[in-house]
Amino acid sequence: MEGFGWYTFEIVKRIVENHPEHDFIFFFDRPYAENFIFSKNVTPVVISPPARHPLLFIYWFEIGIKRALKKHKIDVFFSPDGYVSLQTNVPQIGVIHDINFKHYPKDLPPSARFYLNYFFPRFAKKAAKLITVSAYSKEDIIRNYHIEPKKIVVAWNGASSVFKPVSEEIKIAVREKHAGGTDFFLFVGAIHPRKNICRLVEAFIKFKQDSNSPVKLIIVGESLWKNKTFSAQIPESLQREICYTGHLPLEELALITASALALTYVPYFEGFGIPLVEAMKCGTPILSGNLTSLPEVAGDAALYCDPFNTSDIANKMEELVSSENLRKELSSKGLERSKLFSWDTAAAIVWEEIVLLANPS
Repeated sequence: MEGFGWYTFEIVKRIVENHPEHDFIFFFDRPYAENFIFSKNVTPVVISPPARHPLLFIYWFEIGIKRALKKHKIDVFFSPDGYVSLQTNVPQIGVIHDINFKHYPKDLPPSARFYLNYFFPRFAKKAAKLITVSAYSKEDIIRNYHIEPKKIVVAWNGASSVFKPVSEEIKIAVREKHAGGTDFFLFVGAIHPRKNICRLVEAFIKFKQDSNSPVKLIIVGESLWKNKTFSAQIPESLQREICYTGHLPLEELALITASALALTYVPYFEGFGIPLVEAMKCGTPILSGNLTSLPEVAGDAALYCDPFNTSDIANKMEELVSSENLRKELSSKGLERSKLFSWDTAAAIVWEEIVLLANPS
């Protein structure tokens, strides 16, 4: 799962398990895995057809969800990825993580671009309450959709408890398995234009050519080489220096994050950036982009760069490699700052808003 999937999993699991006195209906658009039915107070309902195209989104939310809300006598509809039904009078809470599509529409296929930019302003106005994941996203939504500030609540994301520091022996084993025994930079996330993978790779190439460092780059995420958005030209001599793992199981992702020399996370647009929190919980130093929500999340626990400037990214890579003191300082600050981020806290904030909407006073 990527960010939205993990958000849904972590928040909803806590809500239903912490409140057995309530009944919950989970709406799926396809057959579901039993591990997503978290407790006995959950009733799963499949609404067809699978919503995998903007035209099907419209049908699913405006017809399928509308009917289901009425049939199951829903008190509050909670949508963890921001989509709501414009056709129902049932109170709704939408989680709008960010509105990247407003700022970088060309990063998306035309149909998705049109759907998101047409419907999300309407979703924002229709929802009785909005939740977002950073103060940056809240201000962005207010500014672009003209939403009253009091309608939007900020609840920072968390990270799984499996992310934690590991021993040097484990780090050696991870380096041997994934990087031929050498230190490595790490990127974690979907291979999407706004994640800025092309510039990250270009900066890494420059870093390698300028320094002759043995440090490698590991990219963890969905299929890279089949993705047309990835167009960086990698010299043949450096192709073995960039390792692509695809998706990893959560436990293995935690080990590779804790074993990295540094997380190199330089998106040019981000509503939050869960990999930053994962790295901080592991005590892994961070090289972060300096735009949108990233400084809000990483605070003083990251070295920052201009994500549009490959020379700046490369120079900061060299700074991290050459200064053990800097790495130790960022590691210490990250471990301390990671205490600010908790899925338990985020779920409690979401639940409070659901209760307030269900029982207005």
